[in-house]
Amino acid sequence: MNWLEPITLSGEVVTLEPLGPHHCADLQEAVRDGELWSLWYTTVPRPEGMEAEIERRLSLQRSGSMLPFAAIERSTGMAVGMTTYMNVDAANRRLEIGSTWYRKRVQRTALNTEAKLLLLTHAFETLGCIAVEFRTSSFNFQSRRAIERLGAHLDGVLRGHMRHQNGTVRDTYVYSIIAAEWPVVKMHLTAALQRTG
Repeated sequence: MNWLEPITLSGEVVTLEPLGPHHCADLQEAVRDGELWSLWYTTVPRPEGMEAEIERRLSLQRSGSMLPFAAIERSTGMAVGMTTYMNVDAANRRLEIGSTWYRKRVQRTALNTEAKLLLLTHAFETLGCIAVEFRTSSFNFQSRRAIERLGAHLDGVLRGHMRHQNGTVRDTYVYSIIAAEWPVVKMHLTAALQRTG
């Protein structure tokens, strides 16, 4: 049995369910909200590339290096974005939460906070992770602030790490939450959800 198996994680606002081809139409609509692909420092598919992006993530799942989810907004029943467990290191019980995007309408709402709480709870309390990472471009200031609001700590910056989709060189900010920090982070996220609920 693989360390990571497809699973559905449910909260009050969002359900994270295993990504599949049947989510394609919702996700094509979601990505149009804000034309998310136009942000040069992110890698978000265009509507016409959504089918290929879903297959790419499912291929990585089959190889054991990713577990992709569709984020389902419970009030509408529609997929409003994607998130994944990625860069999986089962031997060392580490993974990254990343390749995340949500339609503009639900950004900076309780949906993202609850999704992160669900993913982190499963990672630390079911999978027994010793650390969970988050990575983002140095120019993705919104993402960096969101990661910091979770309670993650900056581990460092990988300079000249990779290329953005437009060919420019990306510095990658690497954050993490370690198992010893999880109880406090969980309390923080739970309290944040109660304030927005």
